[in-house]
Amino acid sequence: MAIEVEIISKEKIKPSSPTPDHRRNFKLSFLDQFAPPFYTSTIFFYHFNYPGQKYFNPLERSSWLKRSLAETLTRFYPLAGELIDEDAYVDCNDEGVNYIQARVACKLSQVVDKTDGKALLPLLPFDPYKDCTGPGETVLLAIQYSIFECGGVAIGVIDSHKIADGTSLAALINAWASTSRGANHEVTNPSFDAAIHFPQTVLPGWFRRVPPMEQERLSSKKFVFNKSSIDALRKEASVAFGTDERGPSRVEAVSAFIWWRLMTIARSKPGGKAKQYGVRHAVNLRPRMVPRLSEHSFGNVWNIAITAVPPTEVEKDYPSLTRQIRNSISQVNAEFVKHLQDANAFLETTRMELMEMFKFETEFFNFTSWCSFPVYDIDFGWGKPTWVACPIRPFKNVILMMSSRDGEGIEMWVNLEEEQMAMFERDQKLLQFVVSSGATDHRRNIFSCLKSYISNSGWKNFVNVSKC
Repeated sequence: MAIEVEIISKEKIKPSSPTPDHRRNFKLSFLDQFAPPFYTSTIFFYHFNYPGQKYFNPLERSSWLKRSLAETLTRFYPLAGELIDEDAYVDCNDEGVNYIQARVACKLSQVVDKTDGKALLPLLPFDPYKDCTGPGETVLLAIQYSIFECGGVAIGVIDSHKIADGTSLAALINAWASTSRGANHEVTNPSFDAAIHFPQTVLPGWFRRVPPMEQERLSSKKFVFNKSSIDALRKEASVAFGTDERGPSRVEAVSAFIWWRLMTIARSKPGGKAKQYGVRHAVNLRPRMVPRLSEHSFGNVWNIAITAVPPTEVEKDYPSLTRQIRNSISQVNAEFVKHLQDANAFLETTRMELMEMFKFETEFFNFTSWCSFPVYDIDFGWGKPTWVACPIRPFKNVILMMSSRDGEGIEMWVNLEEEQMAMFERDQKLLQFVVSSGATDHRRNIFSCLKSYISNSGWKNFVNVSKC
């Protein structure tokens, strides 16, 4: 079912207080310069009337959101400015962020747990596939507030990866939600010190990014691993770990399994040159620095851990791949970060490593984990979200992992070329571990909704379930 959305209004939300002149120019760090030039998209879904919360109709909720967003932008003022690429800074001119209000011609229950990422595009303020690069204005933050027929709402958030990573986005959304529900005492001001630790540099000519794939060639799908599946994978992979060390984490186990299956599928294609297959894991640098950098440090404070399998070793088993991922991530340590802080030295090391790696044609699979982000605690004043989706990345071979609502499973959004996706979602080994989607997900969501209403307010409110 295609989602039909009618735009009600568009406006700019400006910071509630003007940004002081001495903060007008926000200088990007070297890691911001390094960050990919695309958008991150997240959608939060909320039911009509959560028990025990003050009632707001959907339009009142929107007014509440706009006021609290304006207050939040006073703290996160670079997001309300304009990115000046040529000089690598943000002009914090308080221009504001785009805020769209829309109506959706269906019930929330008809959308929640959709497995096709592109089907959710109408719930975002713009299409991040088409607008991820190219000339024209770079939007730093945009919001779409969508009202369903049942009164449920979706809050679609798009931000530019050029100035914020996942940790920064999580801090922004948490601050906005806390302000909206009147919990200002829970808000911690962000720290804009990344450029001090990672001074910007002039990027060399060889440092260029591959343009995004065409939209029609990409497929974005959701796959779910529940706790029992993850436990089984961790047990299988644990044979590659010693008895005196920590076994594989759920992120290590699941990402290695996906890498193994994708590599198997890629190798099964007829013809072509011998390849090596690599994995890039995004790693948050804040807790790995000495001294440790605050989680409220705003910007791109991450780098990648690279694991590669040469053509002569493509038959490696799943446990050994898990071991390799553990080893590569562990190498992103305090010494690595110290080296990274010398941008020119780091770029030269990266160039030499790439020259060595590309002796063979390499196909990379890129993983990002949001499993540590408490996305299901985002409460704007009407309860926690029913579902959180992060479906769109405008590049192939991108995999984003996040915790399921129960905190024990993993929902994984996978972006692949359409032909490869068709093979991946039919892979028999994969299907042994992922739980069913589609209609089964919808029934599970209805049951979850019913259980939530009963546990929070008793049987008297269960009738409200049918509205969504």
